[in-house]
Amino acid sequence: MPVVVADGPGRRSLVWETRFVMVAFLFPVVTAAAILFAQHVSGVGNITRFPVIIRGHPLTNLVVGILDYVGVAAVVPLALLLLTRTGQPPRIIGLGPPSLRQDVWPGLGLAAASFGAEIPVAIALYPVLVHNSTLVNRISEGHVPSYYVVWGLAMSAITAIAEEVLVNGYLITRLGQLGWTPKSALILSLSLRTSYHVYYGLGFLLTVPFGYLVTRSFQKHRRLNRPIAAHFLYDAVLSTIAILG
Repeated sequence: MPVVVADGPGRRSLVWETRFVMVAFLFPVVTAAAILFAQHVSGVGNITRFPVIIRGHPLTNLVVGILDYVGVAAVVPLALLLLTRTGQPPRIIGLGPPSLRQDVWPGLGLAAASFGAEIPVAIALYPVLVHNSTLVNRISEGHVPSYYVVWGLAMSAITAIAEEVLVNGYLITRLGQLGWTPKSALILSLSLRTSYHVYYGLGFLLTVPFGYLVTRSFQKHRRLNRPIAAHFLYDAVLSTIAILG
């Protein structure tokens, strides 16, 4: 479905709407990322992916932790409602029950391609990081039971839905309506996506290949299920290996 470029007062309204939605999503996650990196630089210890919220009750801690993390996707329903009001319901942007052939397998391919594309980036960064370990922040999983894989999978799903709906489905669609070229929209989307990975230090550069591939996939195919599937599979593999490894 071709994107209709907005004009006049309607365009001005979409500009402000897009700004408000992205600020609502980005402000808390970018702030949290900056705080994590500041803790790393200042030498604060015990920064783990699975924080202890309720001490001594790991299963309760898991459930509360998942519920707490759901807030990351709080803006998603609002973004989908706003898109629907301007004629882009979820089915138009390729969001709905996933298809094995059209979504899951291509998503697996995107995830695999992203892992492969990170190898030359990691090789290029290695000489710098080996002498300046403080430039990269490794968030540990902590000592957690093996069933915390459930927490990791839940975080992967929530993150995948939130990021792909907002920086792909919503933002790319709105930028197209505002007359942005695909290349300019890609650059902005990728810049915003990497902004909340600054807690990795220079390691944030490893997120660039994945962001590029899933954004180009959505721009070309308009199937949001594919980037969501790719993102979930990518994060789920990493978190599962880290917990069980």
